[in-house]
Amino acid sequence: MSDITNPHDRFFKEVLSRKEVARDFILHYLPADIVVLLDVDSLEIRKDSFVDKELLERFSDLLYAVNLKDKGSAYVYMLFEHKSFSDPLISLQLLRYMARIWEQALKEGKARPLPPIIPLVIYHGRVKWKIGLEFCNLFDLPEGLENFVPNFQYMLCDLSSYSDEEIKGAVMLKAAILLLKHIFSEDLKDRFPKILKLLSKLVEKQSGLEYLETILRYVVSGSDKIKEEDIKSAVMEVLREKGGDIMPTVAEQWIEQGVQQGVQQGMQQGMQQGMQQGMLLDARDMLIEVLTERFGSVSSELSEQIKRIDSRERLKDLLRQALRAKSFDEFGQKVEGLPNTR
Repeated sequence: MSDITNPHDRFFKEVLSRKEVARDFILHYLPADIVVLLDVDSLEIRKDSFVDKELLERFSDLLYAVNLKDKGSAYVYMLFEHKSFSDPLISLQLLRYMARIWEQALKEGKARPLPPIIPLVIYHGRVKWKIGLEFCNLFDLPEGLENFVPNFQYMLCDLSSYSDEEIKGAVMLKAAILLLKHIFSEDLKDRFPKILKLLSKLVEKQSGLEYLETILRYVVSGSDKIKEEDIKSAVMEVLREKGGDIMPTVAEQWIEQGVQQGVQQGMQQGMQQGMQQGMLLDARDMLIEVLTERFGSVSSELSEQIKRIDSRERLKDLLRQALRAKSFDEFGQKVEGLPNTR
């Protein structure tokens, strides 16, 4: 698989490369008369990509092999449209990629009969998809020439045509679909906490923490409709409901990987020092915010001392203590060098 640089591409592949999420998607978003033919428990994710290099900024794809309940096997091929507009030639792209899949099957010794391919386009643009689903729609054929043009129909999952209530699936899939649907929305700030709350039951598991990290990274890198402080606030609101040792773990991940905006700006400017300062600033702000949320207002003296800390490891340790302490006094007793006062 080639390197993934587009945030939508990365999110699509990280989410739907999870077998349980891919299986869930197929069960809920393929037509029932197709699903009944498939042994979805046999689903196998293939690592190949068939998208042309020059189109990687527009499309992502995933290929799944699946057994048929009757006999033989088939492929489910998902083509994800990154952009907020639909491509009128997408069925031509699909035909090209499907031919490559069959060619690969032949090289693997799967000669005849060729396995059927179920093509599915996933689209998350702002306006509804208006392009015909049949390959023959690309032609204006005079009568008598129809038999000389190949034809097939692809299935479409147009997220803009679903209401939020119509989004189906288990928690991981539902959160991902809602986020893909609203990533370009002006009101993402208001919608994001609700999406995040879907994951609150999962954060007790390592897989849930990893999935939360995937969600945060996508929001930070894939949208300019929500500010960093709003993302932090939503995360803390969800995690506060769980408490315990979960909060330090996720908060550390948030500092290390979730809050990347300042780091990315530093990278774009080629300033390593700016990157480090951006990460420290986020860690300091997070520590002050946690202390304020848990124990009330923080004194200016304490805030100033925190802002002078230049060790990320020191800040992480203080954050752990702030999240685990039952009172501000307990926090003060466990740390050295900070005033024991709010």
